[in-house]
Amino acid sequence: MTVRRMLDTAHRIRLTCRLLNSPATAYRSGFMSPPVAPPGWSRWLVPPAALSVHLSIGQAYAWSVFKPPLESALGLSGTQSALPFQLGIVMLGLSAAFGGTLVERNGPRWAMTVALVCFSSGFLLSALGAFLEQYWLIVLGYGFVGGIGLGIGYISPVSTLIKWFPDRPGMATGIAIMGFGGGALIASPWSAQMLESFGGDSSGIALAFLVHGLSYAVFMLLGVLLVRVPSSAPGARGTARPLTGPQVSANQAVRTPQFWCLWIVLCMNVTAGIGILEKAAPMITDFFADTSTPVSVTAAAGFVALLSAANMAGRIGWSSTSDLIGRKNIYRVYLGVGALMYALIALFGDTSKPLFVLCALVILSFYGGGFATVPAYLKDLFGTYQVGAIHGRLLTAWSTAGVLGPLIVNWIADRQEEAGRHGASLYGMSFVIMIGLLVVGFVANELVRPVDPRHHIPAQREAAHVQRQQSESA
Repeated sequence: MTVRRMLDTAHRIRLTCRLLNSPATAYRSGFMSPPVAPPGWSRWLVPPAALSVHLSIGQAYAWSVFKPPLESALGLSGTQSALPFQLGIVMLGLSAAFGGTLVERNGPRWAMTVALVCFSSGFLLSALGAFLEQYWLIVLGYGFVGGIGLGIGYISPVSTLIKWFPDRPGMATGIAIMGFGGGALIASPWSAQMLESFGGDSSGIALAFLVHGLSYAVFMLLGVLLVRVPSSAPGARGTARPLTGPQVSANQAVRTPQFWCLWIVLCMNVTAGIGILEKAAPMITDFFADTSTPVSVTAAAGFVALLSAANMAGRIGWSSTSDLIGRKNIYRVYLGVGALMYALIALFGDTSKPLFVLCALVILSFYGGGFATVPAYLKDLFGTYQVGAIHGRLLTAWSTAGVLGPLIVNWIADRQEEAGRHGASLYGMSFVIMIGLLVVGFVANELVRPVDPRHHIPAQREAAHVQRQQSESA
């Protein structure tokens, strides 16, 4: 009798351990797991949760506000003061690539919490570095630690939004990713005002970093608390649709030519946009320096603000349009019309300010639209099974373009200046290269075809995935 009781007890312990270690239990237990939406929950409450994260991490585009005071306070060169931003973009792509599977496994609340901790901690480390006048701490904090927060935060809501809005995935992801493009519109004047109030010395910069870190922690916490995943219970309002169409795992997706065609498409489109965005103010100044109406510093700053607005508007406008005309067609517009805009700037840009500004705004709207549309494009090709993880891997194209675009424009402009050229001639060769890159992206987009069925997950695994979702929602 005692032996039987011992065996029964051991059996119960084994069952308990299996239950505690099962993915479903791990996913739904504790604060870090996202609560399932109750009956009657409006799916329109989910985009604000995503926006609270993306508006915060979108501060990265406003890093240039900190460059002049850092250069003055710490004796840095322009190249050195750009290191935190450059490392942050590299870490964004790497953390999104390597953390995408974890985001899919652990859910959006876990991802948003990790993003909050890393992004805010990055600012706090930077505050300490500025206070101690140790620039390596700023690079480590903002660039490395904060960059991880950028990557995990960027992909955190994508899969959840697509599941909530299977009928309009382009619009849904566009709303969230619009926040990343528009974050600088809030952060730039806010940061400038803080530096003006606190001072541009090392202590003032440290205090500004501290306020940023604490404020963004509170704002991102709203998204952590608000995010919900759709229920899988049949007939419930806010129910996730079952997996339909082809479903491809992240590991299989990177083995398909479709993934690498999209990688090229995204890299070429981002390279073309960031080439203008990174050098916008000096570029428009150089273009019209030799004319009777040169561009003032204030006007150049206004041009940068317009580009940020176009970047933000393109993310929601063009991605929503893709729901109507299709993902492949919208990328034909981004790449084909984008090449035409670059050609117009190269040929006639220095003769007309309105033409230059209009073409640049269109290019930047395509830049933002490309980011916002690509999750829906991935969903169309690979399904929703691990779309967040696939998206993370694809963002390595952003890391590449973040180095490639500024390198092309700045290196060629420096060489042309050394050769005695000035004005619009500093950028002519760069624009020709950008046109060529956009043509390469256009061809890659044309080569995208439906994924071969041999890459699809087995039906048994798909059924198990749906069953696990239902058990997690119970």
